[in-house]
Amino acid sequence: MIKDNQKILNALLALIDAGICFASMMLAYALHFWNYQGVHLEIAYYVKLQLYIIPIYFFLYHYFDLHDSFRHKSLVSEIGSVVQANTIGTILIFVLVFFLKEVHVSRFVILMFGILNVVFSSVFRFSLRKLLRRMRARGYNLKHLLLVGWNDVSAEFYDRVLANHSLGYDFVGYLEHTKAYTAGRSIAYAGGFSSLPSLLDRKGIDQVIISLDYNDFSELGGLIEACEKAGVKSNLLPFYTKYLPTRPYIDEVEGMPLINIRKVPIDNILNSFSKRLFDIVVSLFSLVLFSPLMAMTALGIKLTSPGPVIYKQERIGRQKQPFQMYKFRSMKVENDNSDMNTWGTGNDCRRTKFGALIRKFSIDELPQLINVLKGDMSLVGPRPERPYFVDKFKEEIPLYMLKHLMRPGITGWAQVNGWRGDTSIEERIKCDMYYIENWTFLLDVKILLLTVFKGFVNRNESMR
Repeated sequence: MIKDNQKILNALLALIDAGICFASMMLAYALHFWNYQGVHLEIAYYVKLQLYIIPIYFFLYHYFDLHDSFRHKSLVSEIGSVVQANTIGTILIFVLVFFLKEVHVSRFVILMFGILNVVFSSVFRFSLRKLLRRMRARGYNLKHLLLVGWNDVSAEFYDRVLANHSLGYDFVGYLEHTKAYTAGRSIAYAGGFSSLPSLLDRKGIDQVIISLDYNDFSELGGLIEACEKAGVKSNLLPFYTKYLPTRPYIDEVEGMPLINIRKVPIDNILNSFSKRLFDIVVSLFSLVLFSPLMAMTALGIKLTSPGPVIYKQERIGRQKQPFQMYKFRSMKVENDNSDMNTWGTGNDCRRTKFGALIRKFSIDELPQLINVLKGDMSLVGPRPERPYFVDKFKEEIPLYMLKHLMRPGITGWAQVNGWRGDTSIEERIKCDMYYIENWTFLLDVKILLLTVFKGFVNRNESMR
């Protein structure tokens, strides 16, 4: 059974983490004291120190859920947890050494240990994910699911899970009052809701996904009780899923749970401060780094077409506040304000030849680094839009206005996933909402790296 396999895997994770912890300390010692002639503690002391460190790290990794199944976790969030655990762990080691009253313990060795442990733990988890995904894609280590209720939401869940074999899920079938129309999907009808207890008794089902329509909600209690009686985990996939964030946040008022529909991580003052500080430091560095390129671009614009070098356009930013967004001018000068309500395309006749070149490589976006410094924009975030299209899309696209919960960005999750320029607004908003609800510092770093490695060449010739 998958439960037994998961317990074994969790135990192996803990043992391997302990081994990585020990190896990191030994390597840190070797790197610092190789051919070192001064007075220092022998390696035996650092080996004994592991008797304290390994249990500390075991509890830290357990606290950050690093010994649990990562079937539902993203690699970015897991590595983020590794970094957090090791940061706290390194601080605790310094505290431990202070109480042990050993003044000759090398601070460099402890710091190097923390860095090496992060690197080795991250590489190990990345490699393990790759291995398990390959195994699951070949039909091993599968988790068997039973759907209770067949409707649009459960059908979409089935399609998404089936499209990604690396998740390692297999559907036993679905329960419904009568056999439902599944539009050709190869999922078996396993009976009515009353069949659930007998199906669970036969074993072979690892998890039950309950997806009831509004009219069937009266049966929810009995279905959950049947799962609990059989010792099988149940999950709710409610009909109002489309209104929920990917990570719902539960508030509590006098013991009553309240689902917070829009919990935005960046509302946390520490998260907001760290993102803004990162924006300022990186944008300043980038302005200095790209100043020669920006100077050559300005000269190229001046020599190839009449008009200003910098093009200003009103966009809507955080909290629906308008601001002037800067770009290198890539089109002919027009005075009829037609650019405010027309959609740029790859074959736009208004572009200059030099403008087409700088747009192809997104060089025209570089002046937005000034917008970042001013606080109008962030390095990473949903792309801002013109007022005309904001008014248009808010009536046509669900959740569109929620993109204004964060500062707009020069690049974003939608752009690195290919939804840029003249592409689907609906798909772009899905990416923007994922980013807003799942923001982490490491996700910003990931998006910037993806932008560097695959985002500069713009096949659609506009980031919008």
